[in-house]
Amino acid sequence: MINNSKSFKFVMNILVILLTLVCIIPFLLLIMSSVTSEDALALNGYSLIPAEFSFAAYEYLASNVGDILHAYLMSFVITGVGTVVSLTLTLLFAYPLSHKDLPGRKAISFFLFFTMLFNGGFVPTYLVYTNLFHITDTLAAMIVPYLLMNAFYVIMMRSYLSTSIPTEVLESARMDGANELQVLGKIVIPMAKPMLATIGLMTAIVYWNNWTNGVYFLQIRRDLYGIQNYLNAVMTNVSFLQSHSELANQMPLPSISIRMALAVIAVIPILAAYPFFQKFFVKGITVGSVKG
Repeated sequence: MINNSKSFKFVMNILVILLTLVCIIPFLLLIMSSVTSEDALALNGYSLIPAEFSFAAYEYLASNVGDILHAYLMSFVITGVGTVVSLTLTLLFAYPLSHKDLPGRKAISFFLFFTMLFNGGFVPTYLVYTNLFHITDTLAAMIVPYLLMNAFYVIMMRSYLSTSIPTEVLESARMDGANELQVLGKIVIPMAKPMLATIGLMTAIVYWNNWTNGVYFLQIRRDLYGIQNYLNAVMTNVSFLQSHSELANQMPLPSISIRMALAVIAVIPILAAYPFFQKFFVKGITVGSVKG
């Protein structure tokens, strides 16, 4: 068979190597650019081998290490709380929908799918959150709006529960006297770990990378800034200083390399967490892609 031929395996290995390089090279370029001097970047552009090494960008960021650590802490809190609450709501929504005998299942599923196509618009949504729920300058502003519930994740979870957990197992547990909460906690959740890990990782990435909520809803409480909002504020500050020639002459700032250094700092936690979720992520995506 063609799948067993040496030529086919050789071509596939070369293809995988090329795809791996496509993923790795941009990140290496990012790191190298962050340790390249501003003049070398302006003169030679981006390179995997810096023409002139410089850690000025990291030295500038190190002068604000206390603020960076606080922003990191807030990002961990926001991402942790948001991911746990989002997973809980997703599971509690998807579990009933996975039962084909649920009354009104089709209508609820249609309503869920409808929200993927249409929404209330930015301005009405903003007014609801600020004037009705009064979440401005609160921790909830960084967790709830636009991020807490994702209809696509609910559909993925519903599909996984419908196809990967045998109905016979659930019925057997109920016949032994287990109620729905016991079935959910002792059978469904352990068997749904791959999908929970998959959705959890994707949700965590969205929370970690989000900065728009801080721009929209944090007017005074800068102490609630996550790492993305803090880094955006740093870039704004650098741009302001460079726009004033007298300040720029007194304090030359490596604006391009700072952008690269900020990106490196922001992506490190996600890179560190991904290997622990990889085995669940692949299995969850494969099974969850089958729509039930």
